[in-house]
Amino acid sequence: MIRIGVDVGGTFTDLVAVDAATGVARHHKLPSTPADPAAAIADGVAALLRQVGVSGEAIAFLGHGTTVVTNLIIERRGAPTALLTTAGFRDVLEIGRQIRPDLYDYTVERAPPLVPRQLRIEIPERLDADGNVVVPLDEAAVARAAAALAAAGIEAVAVGFLHAYRNDAHERRTGEILRRLMPGAFVALSSEVLPEFREFERLSTTVINAYAGPRMARYLGGFAERIAARGAQAPPYVFHSNGGLMSVETAARFPVRTCVSGPAAGVVGAAVIGAAAGFLDLVTFDVGGTSTDVSLVEAGRPAFTAERMVAGYPVRVPMIDIQVIGAGGGSIARLDEAGALKVGPHSAGAEPGPAAYGRGGAAATITDANLVLGRLNPAALLGGRLRLDVAAARRVLRERIAAPLGLSLEQAADGILRIATAGMARAIRSISTERGRDLRRFVLFAYGGAGPLHAGDVARELGIRRIVVPAEPGTLCARGILHSDLSFDLVQTRIAIAGPETWRDIAARFADMSRAGGAMLDRERVAAADRYSVLGIDARYEGQNFEVYVALDGLAPDSDPAMLDAEFARRFRGAHAERYGYDIPGRAIELVALRLKTVGIVAKPRLGAPRPEGGGEIGRRAVCFDAHGGWVQTPVYPRARLGVGARIAGPAIIEEMSATTLLHPGQHASIDGAGNLIIILHE
Repeated sequence: MIRIGVDVGGTFTDLVAVDAATGVARHHKLPSTPADPAAAIADGVAALLRQVGVSGEAIAFLGHGTTVVTNLIIERRGAPTALLTTAGFRDVLEIGRQIRPDLYDYTVERAPPLVPRQLRIEIPERLDADGNVVVPLDEAAVARAAAALAAAGIEAVAVGFLHAYRNDAHERRTGEILRRLMPGAFVALSSEVLPEFREFERLSTTVINAYAGPRMARYLGGFAERIAARGAQAPPYVFHSNGGLMSVETAARFPVRTCVSGPAAGVVGAAVIGAAAGFLDLVTFDVGGTSTDVSLVEAGRPAFTAERMVAGYPVRVPMIDIQVIGAGGGSIARLDEAGALKVGPHSAGAEPGPAAYGRGGAAATITDANLVLGRLNPAALLGGRLRLDVAAARRVLRERIAAPLGLSLEQAADGILRIATAGMARAIRSISTERGRDLRRFVLFAYGGAGPLHAGDVARELGIRRIVVPAEPGTLCARGILHSDLSFDLVQTRIAIAGPETWRDIAARFADMSRAGGAMLDRERVAAADRYSVLGIDARYEGQNFEVYVALDGLAPDSDPAMLDAEFARRFRGAHAERYGYDIPGRAIELVALRLKTVGIVAKPRLGAPRPEGGGEIGRRAVCFDAHGGWVQTPVYPRARLGVGARIAGPAIIEEMSATTLLHPGQHASIDGAGNLIIILHE
């Protein structure tokens, strides 16, 4: 039996199949199919099955990570969507927090609402802050809205009523009416998507869920059908942003939970592999074809956040804290109005891709720059299945960059890579140095198709002295899915001053949430012995407006209230000091939201170390590491030939199917017992 992980990116689709008995892994990578992402998945699964020599019936598990929702939002390709909200609150979605995207740049505009004003419909109803009915729901108004929206061809409806997080009765009844009168529409209720206070964030998250819902449902339906057509009998799972798995049905209902699905899987995989290699503090560095995704892992645990911006819109769901910038292999280099060289965030994507792909791309990209400098082998991408056109790369760099700037071809390509390196380093500083972390104690964990190619430059820029490159790094996000469990996040708003008398009510609420989480795992047929829960509370000092998360690890909510209160206060003050750099002794602590993550353990394959084929250097080619240093004849090694304990001194190039690792002069690398490439930088 085999277990398969799949990650669908903007440029490539990556797959890993692991034999459940032997731990032998096989990797496959192919261009994504943006018009129908499921097509690339089906083709990739078929290719893996041929490699292993089995039929689809041998698939014991298939997990799938995707950026489909994020791409729908970025490209504004979601379904026509309407919003039903409490009378007087239709403009909350547009007013937001009245915060400009950039404090000093007046040319930067906020993203326009995904629901235009004429489709934001006010419904007479009102609850107070305690959930009591002030104005009953006008069901006739809901029915009239449903009829009008159906006639207008609206495919999705978001429902967000004031204080529905305290009492969902009006939203539930509205949902019943909408589903009866608009049977083909996707309906998202804020009380189900995000039962938390803060009206704007709740509405924004619910609208995004609705906006992506119809397209995501069709995509997931097609994905499941294609996998079944390959003979797979095990139900597929979808990876979600908090680092766990959920069923296809749940993902179709709550697509907003998959916003950083694929990148989150990479962080999980990096944390597991890093810990096994003895590195608990990591900067994860994932460079793909479209973007660079970076995150921190400390003491073996990925960092989490409850909110992030997706294409300019706030999304408030628990997720791994990942910083994304538009710097990938396909990122376009161009000259701005002032004649300055810029790189990204726009990407050539999978179609047409970089000029070197030979599919009609006419813009210079980071991939073209790497190819021109000899860092990439034009005949080795995807194991030789994707050949690159060096002449085309040279032509676009000369015409678009070098000639207008009066530079040599090498200087133009080197300039593109230097700008990309600066942007990548800036993203890493934003999650580390700017949060009080000393990067010298971290290891740079490089993966993605282009991560190992840029890691040496980025590590040198940041002062990081060690890099880890796992085997087949270009498929790590797919591999990370195989290290994950089923999980569901539940949240309940509870605003109260912390004190011994508060904890009995908190215990009762956590018990209710635990039962709800247990019911979810019941539907997934998870055995009782394979379940556990993670509890925490968002809290703040009284008078503040933003919270910090406090984990309740090792604390039972139904234990002694006085002890609980004292220990919670200690943990909160520590978390607040770490986050903001100060504490406020004597100030009351206010509880805001209770969070419970229920987890169902999934069997994981044992990943064996790759078996070297034997041999060493297979040739040399000219590589330009620096425009001022000229070209250097550089040895090339196939990674498959490097066994445990192998040592290489830079300069060198190490090639494998999914990625190329660049070893700069003065750097040294070795292969550890698990097949990871450990690179040491020397000044």
